[in-house]
Amino acid sequence: MKTRNSGKLSVKWIPILSLSSFFLGILFTHRLWDPQESDSQLISRRRQEQELHVISEDCTTKKKKPGQSKDVMEEVHKTHEAIRSARTLDKSISTLQMESAATRSSHKVRRTDEYTSSHEDSQRKKAFIVIGINTAFSSRKRRDSVRQTWMPQGEKLLQLEKEKGIIIRFMIGHSATSNSILDRAIDSEDAQHKDFLRLEHVEGYHELSAKTKTFFSAAVAKWDADFYVKLDDDVHVNLGMLAATLDRHRSKPRVYIGCMKSGPVLSQRNVKYHEPEHWKFGEEGNKYFRHATGQIYAISKDLATYILVNQPILHKYANEDVSLGSWFIGLEVEHIDERNMCCGTPPDCELKAQAGNVCIASFDWSCSGICKSVEKMRFVHEKCGEEEAAV
Repeated sequence: MKTRNSGKLSVKWIPILSLSSFFLGILFTHRLWDPQESDSQLISRRRQEQELHVISEDCTTKKKKPGQSKDVMEEVHKTHEAIRSARTLDKSISTLQMESAATRSSHKVRRTDEYTSSHEDSQRKKAFIVIGINTAFSSRKRRDSVRQTWMPQGEKLLQLEKEKGIIIRFMIGHSATSNSILDRAIDSEDAQHKDFLRLEHVEGYHELSAKTKTFFSAAVAKWDADFYVKLDDDVHVNLGMLAATLDRHRSKPRVYIGCMKSGPVLSQRNVKYHEPEHWKFGEEGNKYFRHATGQIYAISKDLATYILVNQPILHKYANEDVSLGSWFIGLEVEHIDERNMCCGTPPDCELKAQAGNVCIASFDWSCSGICKSVEKMRFVHEKCGEEEAAV
């Protein structure tokens, strides 16, 4: 009896189990063939959910505060006003930075003793032009050739400073050995002529970029001038023409004046003017950005101050003129291509003088200065020099 009853119960459950298996099979098949969401789809869906959540919260907030739309419009208006103010500020940001730099430089003047003589005031002296003539320990004869031609000496040099505001100094650092015979020779020469600016710089041919930074920093710290000029000691200069040319640009901020060029970036080793960082300028055969040739150039006070304040982070390339140009390439600077600053030696500058177009500076491109300047400086001065009263 028990066996028969259990068999009857099993027969009753068979249809139910069959139906259950059928539905489970459908669900399993649907789950198996349902494609899964890709990562991008999943991220997109979650992002949409977040956006809907934010919108929902925003709507809820607006429902809670019916008067908020007016406040929102006021905030939008204020934002637009702030944007306009920011744009106005952006146009004058360079000027503000330079003013800040000037303030910082004045503090440096009071703190820095190496740039000022113990016999001079710690306050900067006003000037029109400060000219730094780059020279070396071995260039005594070059300096004498400059002194005997276009550079005034003694009382005339002092008179030029007092009456015209034109200051001229040979700029030089010191040797690697403290108080060496080279340093003592410069001290003796300076005691005789009083026309040196001693720099906190170790002299070396491959350190010209660093020397340029140091010169402008020292000059700005010592003199408050409209222009600062760097030139080499084998270049002939007509001071009157230089002063007249710079005077035309006196009212302009941030000017960089010289013979602008864009020479090739030399990647080959063991060649003159080789650029170790040539890869920064693109493919082989590329040229540098525009910059003034290194024989002579002038920069305005704002740019010299910029160098003083930022000198620790100004990058030095192998070539000094390229380094200077790189410091200004990202600034609001007016590049003035003044071809009168790179005349040739006679007959070039002589013919121009005869035509009434007196040159500012003369040198030979082939020598990056006057070839054999010690012997030829007087000749160039006689042929191309301006009248003494021109200054």
